[in-house]
Amino acid sequence: MNKPVPTITPEPFEPEWEEAAPHLLNPLRPAPPKLCLEDFFPIKLAEWIQQAAKAKGAPADYVLAGLLTVSASLIGNTRCGSPRCGWNEPTVLWSAVIGNPSAGKSPGLDATLEPLRNIEKLLRQEKKAEIDDWEQKSEVAKLAEKNWRKQVEAVLAGDGDEEIPAQPAEMDIPARPQAPRLSVNDATIERLSTLLAEQPRGTLQVRDELAGWMQNMERYGGSSDRTFWLEAYGGRSYTVERMGRPPITVDRLSIGVVGGAQPDRLASLMLAADDDGLLARFIVVWPHPTEITTPDVAPDSTYIEGVFRNLLSLDFHETPEGFLVPLRVPFEKAAELALDEFRRELRVMEDSVEGLLQSFFGKLPGLSVRISVVLAFLDWAAKSDHRGEVTEIGLTHFQRAKAFIMEYCLPMARRAYAGNGETLVEAKALRLIAMFRAQNIRQFSAREIIRLGMKGLKTGSDLQPVLDALVDGCIVRKVPQAAPTPGRKPRLYTVNPKVFEKTK
Repeated sequence: MNKPVPTITPEPFEPEWEEAAPHLLNPLRPAPPKLCLEDFFPIKLAEWIQQAAKAKGAPADYVLAGLLTVSASLIGNTRCGSPRCGWNEPTVLWSAVIGNPSAGKSPGLDATLEPLRNIEKLLRQEKKAEIDDWEQKSEVAKLAEKNWRKQVEAVLAGDGDEEIPAQPAEMDIPARPQAPRLSVNDATIERLSTLLAEQPRGTLQVRDELAGWMQNMERYGGSSDRTFWLEAYGGRSYTVERMGRPPITVDRLSIGVVGGAQPDRLASLMLAADDDGLLARFIVVWPHPTEITTPDVAPDSTYIEGVFRNLLSLDFHETPEGFLVPLRVPFEKAAELALDEFRRELRVMEDSVEGLLQSFFGKLPGLSVRISVVLAFLDWAAKSDHRGEVTEIGLTHFQRAKAFIMEYCLPMARRAYAGNGETLVEAKALRLIAMFRAQNIRQFSAREIIRLGMKGLKTGSDLQPVLDALVDGCIVRKVPQAAPTPGRKPRLYTVNPKVFEKTK
């Protein structure tokens, strides 16, 4: 039977504190970068983004996030960016729009999601007649099969001279036609796998609250869900094993993700995040809120639906064996060399950061390829005649993608990750500070922290560098020990009262 843990009685101690380190006490959040749409998109498409944002009363950044993610999902597995032989990137993008409840996240995303739903509704209506026809043929096939089986049983019950009758032609029907699912909201892993096994293009997952979705992956044994979604970003083959039923194999598991997140929930998620790169896969968008005005324009839904339909018209490459595979979109030599130079630049920059930001840096080379492809096909789809389909990624495509990452995506990531630590030790320190505030912990021992079993703080070797950083930053201070007594006394720390003061 375990002995009760003795209560540590705080010793009287009123230290005078030096100024606490601002990056630990109240980390500053950088301002959002300026969005220059004309630098990345054709003029008419850039104007549509601004018009749609104004009509929705939302920042243009939210409309942009939806446009990129929806467009990538519509291209889907029909194309893949290929900087060189052996390097193929699917057009899968994940985007998280961040803001308070009234920031306009949902209206901003609806500017592209509503046209997408309209297209899907029309496609499903067009497919309905084909499905109804199949249902009739299926019923006939069942009756024909039932009659044929009776004939076979009669032959087998006889003296054996009669031949088994051939299956009637009515039994030979194709697989059931599938109504397209361009987006889903809340589907199980098994349902998504079944859908994508039948719909090789891929789909788009839309979540109103991304933080809750990701936190649910940690509950109820959801580790397989997390693995599934990590694979869904990579577009590789994936098999779902099922009890008592045949497994489901998806040749190319590709699912785009877009949704919103509130700042406080996102911060909690980042502080508790696993270092598996799930969060780092997201393009995070966190602009300042727009002024509240009465919209006097309506977005041109016909225009953007036309762009989406052009992307949806892209088809697979069919192999001689009849398999549908993505058509590789190669990089011209100048674009390939520019990509390699970009990778070298990122390698140098990556050495100066840790934690989530370092994971984000690791995804940027692949992200630059994906965005290059999406921007190139948006150029093509936005043309009035949309002729001259993209056959390679040129230098200008890549330069725009690189500029978008360095001038917009990376500053946005720094803004979103602020308060979560530039280094792993800082991230753990901020996690402890958040716990001190939440539980009003004014004094503690190192042993108590270890017993809590917090992620990354379960051993003395894990905890000591973090405590050292908190001491150096004047966030905590060691409590002077009383006169020596028998037995090992716990190392006590007291917390700077400034930690508990509300920031203005």
